[in-house]
Amino acid sequence: MLYTDIPIVIAKELAIKVPQVIAAINLLDEGNTVPFIARYRKEATGELDEEQLRTTEERLQYLRNLVKRQEDILATIEEQGKLTPELSAAIIAATKLQELEDLYLPFKQKKRTRAQVAREKGLEPLAEIILSQQLTIGTPLTVAADFVSHENKVDTAEDALTGALDIIAETISETADIRANMRKQLWRTAEIRTELAVAEELGKEVLTYKEYKEPVNRIPSHRILAVNRGEDKKLLKVTLEAPHDTNIELINRQINNNTSIFSECILLAITDGYKRLLFPALDREIRSLLTDNAEKQAIRVFSLNLRQLLLQPPFAGHTVMGLDPGYRTGCKMTVVSPTGSVLTTNVLYVTMGEGQKEKSAQIALEAIKQFGVTLIAIGNGTASYETEEFTAGLINAHQLPVNYLITNEAGASIYSASKLAKDELPDLDVTLRGAVSIARRVQDPLAELVKIDPKSIGVGQYQHDVNQKELGTTLANVIESAVNHVGVELNTASVELLKHVSGINATVAKNIVAYREENGTFKSRSQLLKVARLGQSTFIQCAGFLRIQDGETPLDNTPVHPESYKLAAAILSKLGFSPKDLKDKSTLQTIQEEAQKANAAALSAELEAGEPTVRDILSALAKPGRDPREDMPAPMTRKNIVKLSELTAGTIVKGTVHNVTDFGVFVDIGIKTNGLIHRSELSYKPFRHPLDVISVGDIVDVMILNVDENRNRIGLSLKQVAATGDKK
Repeated sequence: MLYTDIPIVIAKELAIKVPQVIAAINLLDEGNTVPFIARYRKEATGELDEEQLRTTEERLQYLRNLVKRQEDILATIEEQGKLTPELSAAIIAATKLQELEDLYLPFKQKKRTRAQVAREKGLEPLAEIILSQQLTIGTPLTVAADFVSHENKVDTAEDALTGALDIIAETISETADIRANMRKQLWRTAEIRTELAVAEELGKEVLTYKEYKEPVNRIPSHRILAVNRGEDKKLLKVTLEAPHDTNIELINRQINNNTSIFSECILLAITDGYKRLLFPALDREIRSLLTDNAEKQAIRVFSLNLRQLLLQPPFAGHTVMGLDPGYRTGCKMTVVSPTGSVLTTNVLYVTMGEGQKEKSAQIALEAIKQFGVTLIAIGNGTASYETEEFTAGLINAHQLPVNYLITNEAGASIYSASKLAKDELPDLDVTLRGAVSIARRVQDPLAELVKIDPKSIGVGQYQHDVNQKELGTTLANVIESAVNHVGVELNTASVELLKHVSGINATVAKNIVAYREENGTFKSRSQLLKVARLGQSTFIQCAGFLRIQDGETPLDNTPVHPESYKLAAAILSKLGFSPKDLKDKSTLQTIQEEAQKANAAALSAELEAGEPTVRDILSALAKPGRDPREDMPAPMTRKNIVKLSELTAGTIVKGTVHNVTDFGVFVDIGIKTNGLIHRSELSYKPFRHPLDVISVGDIVDVMILNVDENRNRIGLSLKQVAATGDKK
């Protein structure tokens, strides 16, 4: 493959046009971010979306590495004087690193092997005679006797024959097409087998895999990761089982013509090469590939869940009471204003007797009334159920116009102890910062959750067992995508939020906040150019994603990029308005209506502008200042508590999807324990993954299948509810 072939390969893989790929590659090479290209360079790329651009970026890196590796391998083999036209063509034609490494394997520098020792003893010509399979008269030992050499320490014909077979064993095991065929064969027929490596009482967490086996081509990724974890902890012994005799016979048919005097020798060499060299190498390779694929799947699931969680609609405008439950140390309470300012803090003791409970109820009631609390957020950790019971009782006893919801508090304790939390909330004890985080993540999930290591948010599967570098990169991309999708209010955003905006790094984010603190709020996007280390190129990348709600230029509160302000003004003029009219509430609705009705294609032709950009400007004018998270279902709130003992099979309840995994979906139905919808209970229609059916944050009606109070488990069904609806 040549560098010029890369766009063609990517275009074919993504089913897009080569010019689109070339444009995307050029923009990426110039340092543009994926969100920026996807939003503001649609004409250039033919409207490639973020997913296509991310894939292009990944494949570009892989294929460039492939071409570089091809060049290095060709140079190395040529230096050895062994590069033939056929080998060169095969190397250039390779489209996968695995194919490339198979071709290079015979020429690769290795540790001293039995075959190398035999070659040093001058036995390669004998190996070539044997592999030519032309002799039909005589015996192998008679031929081998000609290679006896005391000088080379080949003392007998048997020694010569053994050395030659070592060379053949290595040669066959390193032949590219044999390796490729055997790789396919093992993927078709091999099985992963596990057994306990310790006594049962020590291996309770992996008893599922006590005596377990499954074909490698069917084992799901979550089981691979579970098996790997058991093996890493030395609780499981894991082996790859395969029909070795069949595999050896397949290679024998490919190599051995069974007509020469060396037929049995060749079979011996094949058997030795397969068992000693080929199978162990492919065993490691298959286990590694299974793990890589499982990790990629786990990272994919985590990233999709994280995106859904980050894009949960904010409860904007609410004064929120955050409750971080606890037994011995009490329930930490804080009240946070609609803008996130801490109004008051306290500690409630809701599990330490009626006296303490009544006193805590009074404290909470006074805070609710004094600060006008409209929503209570309860963390889902230890003592969450008792805190929920206390809150529901308080609301009902005093007929308070307040709802509550259970909030996933994962990562709140990590944030509380972080330098960031200390800088943000220097006057608060570390135990109270968690309650602030719980309250704020309800008001604006995205703004608060970006402060926490995404691996600690708790919406993945086996996230601590996968490649941490790859996980970190993927999750950073997800956060970048979510932040830029929503847009960031320039005058209130934290450093943590700003540093995820396209083109802005941590240093520039700090400089933006420092400028804001020193000079007051930004009045226009153009003021960004006065920020230290924020030059024109960074401005181009970030400006469209930053919003100024009450700025001098109304377009600063829209996704319209400053480079398109003249075009936006021209479009408004065609509609009979000017940018200033966006500030006039009396004309705003009319502008929105006209923008919705406008013909983007006609305006594009008339103004000689790209239709995708015109379409995006019209969309921005139709809903200026709109938060795209408004399209998502709002989280559920409650006033009453449900008990596990009150649940009965067949009951239909409403819940919120908390986590989606390969094997099923965890749903919060308003009690301490999340219910599980096994993937078999998701839908009657075929699907590949639960994420094809359901997402984190979805509000769903589910049927209770079973309740196991002893094991604290609840089985749920989504498809049974659908079936009930069909019958009605």
